[in-house]
Amino acid sequence: MPAKGLKTKERILTGASQIFNRKGIASTSVNDLLQATQTTRGNLYFHFSGKQELALAVLEREQRLFMEFLDRALAEGTPGEALKRFLRWACLRHQRSRFVGGCLFGNTALEASDTNPAFSALVSQVFNDWTAKIEERVRQAQQTHEIRNDLPAANLATLIVATLEGGIMQARLTKSEAPLKNCLGTLQTLLQLPPNPSSGDK
Repeated sequence: MPAKGLKTKERILTGASQIFNRKGIASTSVNDLLQATQTTRGNLYFHFSGKQELALAVLEREQRLFMEFLDRALAEGTPGEALKRFLRWACLRHQRSRFVGGCLFGNTALEASDTNPAFSALVSQVFNDWTAKIEERVRQAQQTHEIRNDLPAANLATLIVATLEGGIMQARLTKSEAPLKNCLGTLQTLLQLPPNPSSGDK
């Protein structure tokens, strides 16, 4: 595809991601998409057969970007430091968006889990992969005695993901960082993961 076409397609994906996250996939109309992506109906349908295909492409793109984010956040330092970095970066990620939109995957899970098998399967894979990456670091942190080791790593990983998603939802509702920060602070206490002032953790 020519560079101009690739640029147009990327603009469509970026704009569609933002509007889907704010309004939900089902509530987003084609006119909403045209306005959000700053493109024509012809260009939209040249690249995608319809909203379903576009939404799947957006979810696949965001899946790739989120996995890259996870890998960066969890890459360096001790396992405990990696977990703290992930929690800190996750909070910053939503602070930068002013808590508008929340988590696309969480939003889509609530919206489409009972109505759209294709969306549900993709989002389930995201949560499975996300939890598995966290579980690996939790198990390593237990082995290095950086967090509590009296509970299974799989259970703690599920708790981390669920607590983060709940905090994001409440922060989006209130447009305040307080619920998310409270959730993450309590989570660190439950994990027995000590704060590290030098890294900016509170």
